[in-house]
Amino acid sequence: MTFQPLIPTGGYPGWLFLQRTLDQQAQAHASAPAAQRDETYFRQTIGQIDSARDLVNDRRLLRVSLAAFGLVDDLPNRAFVERVLDSPTDQRGSFVNRLTDKRYLELAAAFGFADMTGPRHRDPAFADRILASFRERQFEAAVGQQDESMRLGLALERDLKRVAQGGQSEAAQWLRVIGTPSLRTVFETAYRLPSGFGALDIDRQIGILRDRTQRAFGDPGLEQFADPEKRDLLTRRFFVGEQIGQIQAISTQQTALTLLQSAQAGMARMRAG
Repeated sequence: MTFQPLIPTGGYPGWLFLQRTLDQQAQAHASAPAAQRDETYFRQTIGQIDSARDLVNDRRLLRVSLAAFGLVDDLPNRAFVERVLDSPTDQRGSFVNRLTDKRYLELAAAFGFADMTGPRHRDPAFADRILASFRERQFEAAVGQQDESMRLGLALERDLKRVAQGGQSEAAQWLRVIGTPSLRTVFETAYRLPSGFGALDIDRQIGILRDRTQRAFGDPGLEQFADPEKRDLLTRRFFVGEQIGQIQAISTQQTALTLLQSAQAGMARMRAG
């Protein structure tokens, strides 16, 4: 039987409970028989492939590999995934480097099929790295089935810390945020940005995000989020923004219902008259 994460309440209080019980719950989830079988198969088989095509032709290997990067929805898109894996990450204008979603770049870099340094899937620690990410992402997905905002909080902890400590330029860091769906959603929600924000020019998006971050944290950059306290403050803002959005949605629905009922009552009076 698959372990179901326990989240007794929503919002920031639920997040605090999840944080307190995270290690125990994640371990219980990873110990499920199905997860153990997937890990065993991956360890035994990954070293036997020779190319990206071999990987995409093994559905079980591919599922674990994609899940490790939060890309399991691409499991049916084998031709696209093969093109990603066969695209060099060390060439600036390559196909994978042009993709907005940087999870594909991380996937291609992890395997390195097209890189100058050669494939990495036979490195002694490769399976450990991929499976550690697989366990983490699978637990996040299970949490998301209970509460999507909690999944986004977990993704924030992992991905924003990585961005903050990555040593890239500030512009490159913000591009990474914009290109990572979970991070983008957290920042947009925390800053209560409008639904059309993503349609703006990229430079304009970065400018707005920097400005909002400056106002909220006194610093427009992302390196500050290497500090756990800063990440926690952002997480709090995210949950507050999430709750405000839910309240506004309910209010809008109630207003629409009231208007509809008033219109129906008016029409009824007109017919009666």
